[in-house]
Amino acid sequence: MAKRIALAYSGGLDTSCIVPWLRENIPGAEVVCVVGDVGQGGDELAGVEKKAKDSGAAECHVVDLKAEFVDEFVMPTMIAGAVYEGRYLLGTAIARPVLARGQVNVAKKTGCTALAHGCTGKGNDQVRFESAYAALAPEMEIIAPWRMDAWKLSGRLAMLEYLRARNIPTTASATKIYSRDRNLWHISHEGGAIEDPWNAPPADAWMLTVDPAMAPSTPEDVTLRFVQGRPVALNGQAMDAWRIIGELNAVAGAHGVGRIDLVENRRVGMKSRGLYETPGGTVIVEALRALEELVLDRETRHYREHLGLTFAELVYDGRWFTPLREALWACAETMARRLDGEIVVRLFKGTATAVRRRSPHSLYAEKMVSFEGEEVYSQKDAGGFIRLLSLPERIRALKDRGEAH
Repeated sequence: MAKRIALAYSGGLDTSCIVPWLRENIPGAEVVCVVGDVGQGGDELAGVEKKAKDSGAAECHVVDLKAEFVDEFVMPTMIAGAVYEGRYLLGTAIARPVLARGQVNVAKKTGCTALAHGCTGKGNDQVRFESAYAALAPEMEIIAPWRMDAWKLSGRLAMLEYLRARNIPTTASATKIYSRDRNLWHISHEGGAIEDPWNAPPADAWMLTVDPAMAPSTPEDVTLRFVQGRPVALNGQAMDAWRIIGELNAVAGAHGVGRIDLVENRRVGMKSRGLYETPGGTVIVEALRALEELVLDRETRHYREHLGLTFAELVYDGRWFTPLREALWACAETMARRLDGEIVVRLFKGTATAVRRRSPHSLYAEKMVSFEGEEVYSQKDAGGFIRLLSLPERIRALKDRGEAH
């Protein structure tokens, strides 16, 4: 009896090898390739179905996940304020649960009993995919070739030779320098000279953003309108959030916005260095934080910052389909109910800076903060507030001097 295996397939070198490898090493294996379109671009998706079948796949399903990727995964992560280790906007990590969910859905529809992926045993993605599988399809077998004894393809040259020996066409080459992961939200770059943290980022690594030094000398303003923390219009034109991201990627990328060079702590225990480009996302996050400044009270905003740290770790670690992540999102979603308004962000030589902001729910009261606002705020009232606020310090000082009993 045939054993049908759903493989998370990209068309890259690894998964091109995994299709025939599964057929050769798993008795009776039929491979169903699942390609999730999360906005990685036409170049990566062009001819992917033919490529999968040429390598031995029984079927190949390309699933459009762009809208749900942004609406159900990216936006909640950004509204929650989740930024990993202070700078990483989690572009790769956010995509894994929606890709895994799409894969599981196809697997169930096509009668598969096993799920496979091409993640290595050193990276985060194996944790992310398999944690999602555990939550969504615990009854299915998981096959991770890179962790199996029978997998002997330890490098690009070995994989290229493996395909050549089987007359399987590939566009990969031995001269590829960087390992990249791309979706609508970002693109990551690893490998080559990037692996040495003493090396400056190679100029040829960047793809979505121009060198800020070479960006236009004239700034450009963009206006974002939000409803409950979600972007709904760009420069006055209503559009879906995933389209807004695509538009901003081009505009902000031309100004060099969204580059980071990060040495991060992987979930598996080692440090790694990556270059990330998130031009549109950087603009949206800057605008959203500026809107929070207007609308959220002090305690709510500070707790949202605290919540964001935990949310970021859960996303990074592949813990999307967990009760805690769902509970934190319920909290963040409640906080975002009044995050309506318009923000103008200025793009200039690698920076995105909110310069104008307004909201019908703004807590900013100009009369209160103005030096001319004595009729609505009596400065004398602050004296009693300060005396009560500092009462513990006063008692301690008196005790230390033996003047209080």
